[in-house]
Amino acid sequence: MDVLDQRIISHLVADARASYAEIGAEVGLSAPAVKRRVDKLLDLGVLQGFTAVVDPEALGWGTEAFVEVHCSGNVPAHRIRTGLEPLPEVVAAYTVSGQADAIVHLRAANIHHLEEAMERLRSVEFVSRTVSTVVLSRLLERQPQPE
Repeated sequence: MDVLDQRIISHLVADARASYAEIGAEVGLSAPAVKRRVDKLLDLGVLQGFTAVVDPEALGWGTEAFVEVHCSGNVPAHRIRTGLEPLPEVVAAYTVSGQADAIVHLRAANIHHLEEAMERLRSVEFVSRTVSTVVLSRLLERQPQPE
């Protein structure tokens, strides 16, 4: 990946709907050259796809929390994932270092819905306890960009 690829990625992160011609005009390449580079970045897995970014509050899912999940015994990551996948409120989950086995990001319609989701999370067979932090406001959220 060179400087041109990084500039193309930066433009796509800012506006994934930009045409190859628009991006090419910004980076000094023709539209076909930009397309070839984007295709290469997709093939290499640097770009993993294009998607619409939706405001969760607009969909009625404006309440969120981060939950430390502590497991009973040694539970492999794939089993944690399998246990969390059926819960639609889980929007992300990560294995972590430290005392918790995983961190789970939950989204819900309201605090009552969040409470129900947390009860279902605590009822997953290998979960021994949870520690929850409810988000009051989102200060910063952005996609990584090349330097």
